[in-house]
Amino acid sequence: MTQDTAADAPAGGTGSSDPASSPSRTPQGRPRRALRLAAAALAGLVMYLAFPPNVLGPDEGGSSGLWPLAMAGVALLALALRGLGLRLAALAGLLCGLFFFVPILPGLRPIGTDAWLGLSLTEAVYFAPMAAGMALVSRTRLWPFWTAALWVAQEFVRGRFPLGGFPWARLAFSQTDTPLTGYAALGGAPLTSFATALAGALLAYALLAALRHRLRAAALGLAGVLAVPLAGVLIPTGSGNASRGEKEAVVAVIQGNVPRSGMDFLGQRQAVLNNHVARTRELAAQVRAGQVPRPDLVVWPENSSDLDPYRDDEAYEVIDGAVKDVGVPVLVGALTLTPDGEQVENRGIVWDPETGPGDYYTKRHPVPFGEYVPFRDLLTGFISRLERVSRDFARGTMDNQVQVGPAVIGDVICFEVAYDGIVRDAANGSGILVVQTNNATYGRTSLPWQQLAMSRLRAVEHDRPVLVAATSGISAIVAPDGRLLEQSREFVPDIQVASVPVRTSATVSDRLGALPEWILALAGIIGLGAAVRARRRPEPDTLEG
Repeated sequence: MTQDTAADAPAGGTGSSDPASSPSRTPQGRPRRALRLAAAALAGLVMYLAFPPNVLGPDEGGSSGLWPLAMAGVALLALALRGLGLRLAALAGLLCGLFFFVPILPGLRPIGTDAWLGLSLTEAVYFAPMAAGMALVSRTRLWPFWTAALWVAQEFVRGRFPLGGFPWARLAFSQTDTPLTGYAALGGAPLTSFATALAGALLAYALLAALRHRLRAAALGLAGVLAVPLAGVLIPTGSGNASRGEKEAVVAVIQGNVPRSGMDFLGQRQAVLNNHVARTRELAAQVRAGQVPRPDLVVWPENSSDLDPYRDDEAYEVIDGAVKDVGVPVLVGALTLTPDGEQVENRGIVWDPETGPGDYYTKRHPVPFGEYVPFRDLLTGFISRLERVSRDFARGTMDNQVQVGPAVIGDVICFEVAYDGIVRDAANGSGILVVQTNNATYGRTSLPWQQLAMSRLRAVEHDRPVLVAATSGISAIVAPDGRLLEQSREFVPDIQVASVPVRTSATVSDRLGALPEWILALAGIIGLGAAVRARRRPEPDTLEG
């Protein structure tokens, strides 16, 4: 049988070995191939709709989108790929990826249309080998399981290579506040992605069995589709893990806002700093008036001071004055120069009202082409826009945990929230997670909503409250079970105050670390090996083959 004829072979048969007689290579077979490719592209759009801010109801993007469509998209792609040859399946996967990433990443348009489309194409490429693998395992036993494992393997590679990877838009990040959210507490984002893909693949299995009038097999597949989210609901998370006598801390998040959005929002650095100083002084006035409780700690966002407070006396004085006014430690997001003045550090600085700036965390994963330019000498000759990144950001080397008042804070900065290992390190031994971010460049796009969804999943994954402090929004205070206690609107000043638990216990996900992802990715490779051995066998009609 040729590579492109498996889908058209009769059930239990091997099809024709004559390329000339292959339905997919004849005029009659071309519509079938076109239909498969169209279905794969539609699958990408369906999955995109599962991500925020695509929601129904009053939540306005705060939930995880139309979350069942993530499973529906996986099911549609699995059906489109089932039995296809490797080359056609890879093309279908590339189309699926393009129709998924192009609409999910338009927040990059302020940087440039080329950056948006270029990154979308780069990310879509990862779907091509995954789709080829899905087509290959579709003729093996337990193919829904292998399909889900291959999805995790794709996210594993995409989140690491090249340049540290870009783990945005993983299936798990569509599952905030859904029946599948609980899997994060057991195996982190990878297990949540696996559960989502498995439910989708089982849905495809049930539909395929029903079309072939195998009602018992269809019922088995449908039972699996329902069992996956049901098991997720039964996993205790958040408030279900609360212990008697656990400490509480009153926290405050400051959103000062920026003079303007887009790439030039930092053109008025003093104004950005002054906005955050003014909101902090307003908080201090509210505390003195008894309007809000006195916080134990205050969090400012990333880029709240792009004037180096160690070198700029005026910046130091206005920050120190605001911190003294509120009277509690403030975690200040600031850009500072390295001692040699050659690089920039993106820091979260603990600023004490009595002793001033002290401990700090430096961002460990700078953004390629945004905070540093790989192959600078070569690329700046072709892309003049890269000259705007005049200095590369230094990589932090210290742990991302700092003592802020009564609590140990696990700090992650901006898109670091998408990286499992960095967030896990922050949660290990800390009582509260903080996401300091600056979304002004990407304001009024889907990216701030997607970042908020990631932060909510991280709360469940590590059983920690999460404080999201953004210069222009969306800032939020998230409970350990992922509920939004406070949420700001974009491009308005905001002060958020809430009481949150300070927890130090470890979830199962914390204890297992990266092990679930490695095991599931390896399972995908094992599935491919099984598919290679079984490639000449008759097509299975059941999960057992």
